[in-house]
Amino acid sequence: MNANTPLQGKVAVVAGSTRGAGRAIAVALGAAGATVYCTGRSTRRQASDLQRSETIEDTADMVTERGGIGIAVQCDHTSEAQVKALFQQVREEQDGRLDILVNDIWGGEGLTHWNVPFWKQPLSDGLLMQQRAVSTHMITSHYGVPLMAERGQGLIIEVTDGASYRYRGNLYYSLAKISNIHLAEAWRPSCPHTTSRRCP
Repeated sequence: MNANTPLQGKVAVVAGSTRGAGRAIAVALGAAGATVYCTGRSTRRQASDLQRSETIEDTADMVTERGGIGIAVQCDHTSEAQVKALFQQVREEQDGRLDILVNDIWGGEGLTHWNVPFWKQPLSDGLLMQQRAVSTHMITSHYGVPLMAERGQGLIIEVTDGASYRYRGNLYYSLAKISNIHLAEAWRPSCPHTTSRRCP
């Protein structure tokens, strides 16, 4: 390890690193020397329902180009079985080591209906947003944190859009984002050997 690669030898999972903040975090961890598992639904062979052009392989390549080790793993974080398999892979490939877990799963594009009363919004969209942006974080932490607890250390990062509990102008969007803040607060006392952060 040197000053330019302070995370060399560290292992991170960035859940939801296909694009946006998740991709930026993954690349930054790679630049610091970390091994980064880049997860999401969009791959070069199979796009998600959002039909975006970015892929987890692209993110993993960027991590490696910056000096880290990027590993792309397709994972739908709403699927408990897929998340369990992801962390089993990390356990086997990294000798049970996980130092950093970033929860940046969102998938809410197209589900938020601004300036529409909540009772006029499609209930299915609101419930799907909670599944994609809240349940996924809970499932991912449930299977990821044991690797940290076994070693008595680790960092969990919840990505949201601020640090306050203010209402954000849409019931379902606000509920999802505030839930992520609450999760960051809850992980700390629940996981005494880990540190939690919320990343606005």
